[in-house]
Amino acid sequence: MAVSVNSITGLFGKDVFTTRGYYAGKIDDCELDLSRFKIRSIVVKAARESSLGKMVGGKKGIIVPYQMVQAIGDVVIIKHIVGSEIPAEDALEEAA
Repeated sequence: MAVSVNSITGLFGKDVFTTRGYYAGKIDDCELDLSRFKIRSIVVKAARESSLGKMVGGKKGIIVPYQMVQAIGDVVIIKHIVGSEIPAEDALEEAA
């Protein structure tokens, strides 16, 4: 997705669902790759009662690589995540 001000600001606060229809939370932030003018990842603020919220426990959100985003419209659809697929915080810091 090419980055524009409208495309970025339009993402914030959108509801996020998995491909299996589970509610994950809302988009809270995003990481940009300004050398390529693309979105690198989105930060999903996990709702407590959501499947994602149960997986991350007390953490407020999770960084989702943009490759996992399937569609963006009125809502955002991401690939379904199971607990073992969530990278550890150390792995995310090493990748950055």
